[in-house]
Amino acid sequence: MVQKLEKFQMALGVIFLSIFFIAILVQIVTRYIGVSVIWTEEVANYSFIWAIFMGAAVMVNRREHFSFDFLTQKLKGKKRASLLTVIDAIVAIFAFFITLYGYEAVTTFWNYNWLSLPELKMGYIWIAIPVMGVTMLIYSLNHIVSHIKVLLNKEAV
Repeated sequence: MVQKLEKFQMALGVIFLSIFFIAILVQIVTRYIGVSVIWTEEVANYSFIWAIFMGAAVMVNRREHFSFDFLTQKLKGKKRASLLTVIDAIVAIFAFFITLYGYEAVTTFWNYNWLSLPELKMGYIWIAIPVMGVTMLIYSLNHIVSHIKVLLNKEAV
């Protein structure tokens, strides 16, 4: 299930990154020909936000986010699993608060409108925060479960 979630989230990130690039290309072309298209800047910014937040959550699952792994590389077996459990617990707590405060941001700013496209609500942009938080939490809890299996001698590192 976690791998399917990661694939979906990665695909979503790629879609938003593609939207970002298309919006930038439209902006460049229209400026070159002298036409003003005001919505491209907001679409580029907001799609980039979604792409980055989806990618950040995927990096938590892949353990490719910013980390100091000097100690984890030195440790083996249960000691390594214990350290990784603590690290993933900290990430899970962080993800919980991202989700909590992200939800608060969504509810606070939901009815704000885009400047160039007032038909669209800002809530669609802000919802990326709790989505990222929830998926980071899922990924971290999945890691913790696998570390606990190692600690209980049910799996090797």
